[in-house]
Amino acid sequence: MKTALTIAGSDSSGGAGIQADLKTFSAHGVFGMSVITAITAQNTQGVLAVQDISPEIIEKQIEAIFTDIKVDALKIGMVSVTETIHIIKRKLADLNYQNIVLDPVMVSKSGYHLLKTEAKTALIEDLLPLAKLVTPNLPEAEVITGKNISTLAEMEDAAKMIHQMGSENVLVKGGHLAEDAVDVFFDGKEFSYFRVKRIATKNTHGTGCTLSAAIAANLAQGLSVVQSVEKAKSYITTAIEHSLSIGKGVGPTHHFYELYKKAGMLDE
Repeated sequence: MKTALTIAGSDSSGGAGIQADLKTFSAHGVFGMSVITAITAQNTQGVLAVQDISPEIIEKQIEAIFTDIKVDALKIGMVSVTETIHIIKRKLADLNYQNIVLDPVMVSKSGYHLLKTEAKTALIEDLLPLAKLVTPNLPEAEVITGKNISTLAEMEDAAKMIHQMGSENVLVKGGHLAEDAVDVFFDGKEFSYFRVKRIATKNTHGTGCTLSAAIAANLAQGLSVVQSVEKAKSYITTAIEHSLSIGKGVGPTHHFYELYKKAGMLDE
């Protein structure tokens, strides 16, 4: 069985972070493993508190995995402080590990800053150059580039800038666009576009985590980066279409919809 590792924060409500990543890996038939960087107290209404895991424990978690189990793909999510970023960069560089999807998590949907201001430079300088693919949404791409982004042309320019910062491939996600969502993919030479109609639902908690984890799972199974993005885009679209009205706020996507459907566990 292929494997995938997520290095990210824990979401106590189960819709995002480590929990979403492991569900997504499982939905793709990939064995999931985790390195927890932070513990969040959150639910569908927002993030109440965050406690960062010590760099020493993060380092030991990475060592525990790589000294024992082959990692076919790796996804990096929430890394909120500079010390965490430095230790992840050092360990992955020492391992010369390259099959990395970086989801530059910065702000939760409720507006909680999950990446400390002083850590933004470290994320850009330390982790971007390690990534086979980086997947910023528009607000994250604006932070990384320092540019306002609201059009397709500006997304293309942002993708070029981020590629020049070191990431092998870039996917600028268009979920924050006013019209239909268009994601712009750039491999350093050519653009590809992934278009879907906007789905009328408020339940989008964990969509970024889920998409990047799905890409990593597809990479683990040997697909190309473009194929991995295309398949992951289809997966997240279905998960959003059948999202769950759990909690009082922004509910989660349905990570296992297709599996439940095949198993006859859904009431149609």
